Amino acid sequence: MITSIPWLIGTRYVRAKRRNHFISFISAVSMIGLVLGVMVLIIVMSVMNGFDREMQTRVLGMVPHGTISQPEGMSDWPMLLDTLAASPDVVAATPYIESQGLLSVDNVTRGVMIYGIDPERHDKVSIVGEHFVAGQLNDLTPGRFGIVLGDILARILGVGIGDSVTLMVPEVSVSIAGLAPRFKRFEVVGLFSVGAEMDSGLAYINMRDAAKLLRMGDKVDGVRIRVANLFDAREITWNLAVNLPGRYMVSDWTRTQGNLYKAIQMEKRMIGLLLVMIVAVAAFNIVSSLVMLVQDKQGDIAILRTMGASPRQIMGIFIVQGSMIGVIGVVIGTILGVLGALSIDKLIGFIESVFGIQVIDGSVYFIDYFPSELQWMDVAWITGVSLILSLLATLYPAFRASRLSPAEALRYE
Repeated sequence: MITSIPWLIGTRYVRAKRRNHFISFISAVSMIGLVLGVMVLIIVMSVMNGFDREMQTRVLGMVPHGTISQPEGMSDWPMLLDTLAASPDVVAATPYIESQGLLSVDNVTRGVMIYGIDPERHDKVSIVGEHFVAGQLNDLTPGRFGIVLGDILARILGVGIGDSVTLMVPEVSVSIAGLAPRFKRFEVVGLFSVGAEMDSGLAYINMRDAAKLLRMGDKVDGVRIRVANLFDAREITWNLAVNLPGRYMVSDWTRTQGNLYKAIQMEKRMIGLLLVMIVAVAAFNIVSSLVMLVQDKQGDIAILRTMGASPRQIMGIFIVQGSMIGVIGVVIGTILGVLGALSIDKLIGFIESVFGIQVIDGSVYFIDYFPSELQWMDVAWITGVSLILSLLATLYPAFRASRLSPAEALRYE
């Protein structure tokens, strides 16, 4: 019977009403703090995972995973495509022509980045084809001089499908009047919206039209590749270029978007650390409640010691009680956190409809909703760390109770 004392008495102390209501209040605050801390930590980590996913699929789905180019232009790109197709690390590759330019309609002018592409090949290395709001990428037929714009850029210029825009490129034409920038009128054949800054500063034209406009002949600026593992793009691109005959310039997404991705990862870690500290504070509230409980239960401790209970068993009683508070709080917090992470978008939508506000402005951010991706590994480590902190918080009060002398305790009863 003595061996079951820690479990029986510890669980009884959790359920029993106490003479000192302040102790019950502190215990309830500790449990509520754990519930809220664990719940918020799971929800916030899921939202950060969602932003990470959107970053990879939207922003990094638009920019090249890697590029291989030559400053003077590349004429042997068909052979390079065949070489890249044989690599197991390369999912797809496509040639491109890149240039800066100015688009103008009436009195409105906007600077843009122009990409000359092969529509069929480009669809395999970019997600832009999945985000068309009007037209399609295959409408960029050679000789038609069609152009595809981001929807924000189209709104700025005030154009739609079928309208004409004038493109000026940094190339000069020699005429009777002297040197003049090169102009060409294009027909808007498509609009896309990926919800990122590309919507306001990016335009696509057919690669042959771009080569004709820029007088590149059969040359292209380079080859864009999509790799199997996004985070190995730098190493893969470098290794491919080293093994190719000739001299090439290489680039990858970490040079253009790496800082943004690192910032999101750093923010995720810092927020996670901050919330873990909040959980730690809530867990160590158990210390104060157990210390007061030990003080309140000195008489019970003395009686148990005189009946033969060992200091180790006395210590076990209060470890059981503190752990029960921690387990109940963490389990409830985990359940609420998982439910919240799975329904955060609906909850935010309800709040927006009730109060008439917009939490995330789609014109500022690349999405207009709260993305959430629940990862069970995050749930596991959050739950595990919270339980460990709760257990550690019980050790000092339990040890103090085990060192209590029966005679000293009974003196004040």
